[in-house]
Amino acid sequence: MLDAPAAPPTLRYLKDAAIAWIIADNPARMNALTAAMWQALPGHIATANADPDVRVIILRGAGSKAFSAGADISEFESARTGDAAKVYDTLNDQAFTALVSCPKPTIAMIHGFCLGGGLGLALCCDLRIGDDAGQYAIPAAKLGIGYNARWVRPILAAVPPARAKELLFTGRRFRSAEAEAMGLVTRLVAASELELTVRALAGEIANNAPLSVAAAKRIIDEIVRHPEAPDMAALDAAVEACFASTDYAEGRRAFLEKRKPEFKGK
Repeated sequence: MLDAPAAPPTLRYLKDAAIAWIIADNPARMNALTAAMWQALPGHIATANADPDVRVIILRGAGSKAFSAGADISEFESARTGDAAKVYDTLNDQAFTALVSCPKPTIAMIHGFCLGGGLGLALCCDLRIGDDAGQYAIPAAKLGIGYNARWVRPILAAVPPARAKELLFTGRRFRSAEAEAMGLVTRLVAASELELTVRALAGEIANNAPLSVAAAKRIIDEIVRHPEAPDMAALDAAVEACFASTDYAEGRRAFLEKRKPEFKGK
């Protein structure tokens, strides 16, 4: 009996109650990202942002061997040479930008290998929860690739400059414990507990007032990106919107009535 043909690589979008899952599904290549998968990411982020029921977005790889091995090297000859390389870079940049600018909380659920562009995407997420058997690297220097300056910003938001240089200069793989110590990973758990831990964390965030969470994210990101001149007027407005919301009234009532609040994001 002939084996069934492998499904084509894809970036899947699944909604599960208040959680949107974006899944890199290319297990034959450790969930490497094709040009079509990069191109699909901004649309999935936009779908999640437009859905008022979605409170948290989780990125993960299919299966349990890899979050993503990065860009699919099999496409490099056709997609990353000459003028085509600029087009490919634009796809990468649009994907990273969509994730970094996403107003809703994002979590990278990292099983196993998290390499190259896969690590770049994980670093664009607000939180990164990994298993204890992971490996992390950006091997651009081993491939002769110049790492786009725009994509270094998320690295520097996670690790000190000297560590970012070590990551990019050497291209070597860092094991989970060292990656956590560097700041590449927010938290490590046993592989058997990874999905349960991430679901619990997402649920905890989703149960809170969406405007409060969004304001906190916006404030932290703005201060990190523009430490000398953050847009304080915009940040003050985000905080004031929380105090003017029906969710704030609901939170007060729930506290006095000793019950769980039901936040609507309004």
